[in-house]
Amino acid sequence: MSETGRSPGRPTEPPIPTGVVLVNLGTPDAPTPRAVRRFLAEFLHDRRVVELTRWLWCPLLHFVILPLRGARSARAYASIWTPEGSPLKVFTERLTAAVAAHLRASHGASITVRMAMRYGEPSIRAELRGLRDAGCARILVLPLYPQYSATTTASVFDAVTNELSRWRDVPALHFVRDYAEDVRWVEAVAASIETHWQTQGRGERLLLSFHGIPEAFDRAGDPYRSRCEASAAAIRERLGIDPAFAPLTFQSRLGRAKWLAPYTEATLRHFATEGVRTVDVVCPGFAVDCLETLEEIAIVNRGLFIDAGGHELRCVPCLNATEDHVAALNTLIHRELGHWSRLDG
Repeated sequence: MSETGRSPGRPTEPPIPTGVVLVNLGTPDAPTPRAVRRFLAEFLHDRRVVELTRWLWCPLLHFVILPLRGARSARAYASIWTPEGSPLKVFTERLTAAVAAHLRASHGASITVRMAMRYGEPSIRAELRGLRDAGCARILVLPLYPQYSATTTASVFDAVTNELSRWRDVPALHFVRDYAEDVRWVEAVAASIETHWQTQGRGERLLLSFHGIPEAFDRAGDPYRSRCEASAAAIRERLGIDPAFAPLTFQSRLGRAKWLAPYTEATLRHFATEGVRTVDVVCPGFAVDCLETLEEIAIVNRGLFIDAGGHELRCVPCLNATEDHVAALNTLIHRELGHWSRLDG
């Protein structure tokens, strides 16, 4: 035996080409009513997002919701649009590039990293085909949703498997379900809050605001609420704070049905009427800043809080492409890739 433990003359197996796909929700191509309607049509046609029967939902969507919501949503997107484009896409591109650089340093050319959007471009279909054309025999899919929900993570799974069902030569597939309590991710979120407090001072309350889902989905067994609660508990424990100081709330309701409560906007109004003057808001369910953080929280909910008697609402930025976030995701990816390493022996 040699010093490395290998038998003399035994050839070293070349690394198996592996693709990693980071998947985010998606965004319109432009802050225009036409582009927004096109994006919303794809998003709201997803049966994971809206479970109404199609004969009822499709006419309502195309003849009522899209004509009304398209222009309103376009104005919201326009208020946060950057010279580089949609913040969600720009920040996800930066995050993907940083993750790719780290993985190339540790795995070399055997790893190919791509970004995909569940709705809009670049599509999951196109990116999977790109990995196939690059010779990837293994594909790891990481939805950038820390907390599992059928409306998000499972929808990505549907899109991935729907595309692969059309392939004759299907690659080995590994799908990351959830990282709601991942230690490195929790540490990154907590550190971002501490950095905010160091520069801005600590508010009288810290609101942990997550995207909501309909209550009916929760009753049907979607574990999303419990995953958000797990994330919130882990973040509070790391910071040494209690739920009374940092309650969990849900934002981004659509339609008139009941969604998960307590609602973010109602909680902010309650804070203001109680005499709370300064609130910090963090959104741990969003990997990068987007419409829901930059417009809904930082503009709309800030105005709501001040109009109700509050003094200041400060937003803790999402993790975006910070070193802590990149390190957390790379640790997660390394751990998940280890599944194949163990199989290889």
